[in-house]
Amino acid sequence: MDAPSGEPREESIGDLFGRLVEDGRAYAEAELELVKAIARYRAERAGRALAALGVGAVLLFSAVTALVIGLVMGLSQYMSPFFAGLIVAILLAGGGWLLVNRGLAGMKGLGRDQAEQQAIDKAAQP
Repeated sequence: MDAPSGEPREESIGDLFGRLVEDGRAYAEAELELVKAIARYRAERAGRALAALGVGAVLLFSAVTALVIGLVMGLSQYMSPFFAGLIVAILLAGGGWLLVNRGLAGMKGLGRDQAEQQAIDKAAQP
């Protein structure tokens, strides 16, 4: 049966199926871009947290070294170098402790937050 002359032409099943395949492909590509954006954002956050952990660990190792050197010098010269080593060790340990805690907090917060949602929304815009 023919359609009335005032109505738009109907598409064939093949055309509809082709359009469905194209829409599916576009949807899959958009989903892939979203996953990539999330992965890039999380990798950036993890990199900063790992850098803080690394620097904190180096400072803590430096604190142990300074403490050992201070102990050796303190024993050899009756405590004055020991206190100098102790002060340096306390300062390095405090800085290392702060950086390690910051890095651990950054690693715990790798889930979705407001900044990540904004990055997702920005990536989703054409």
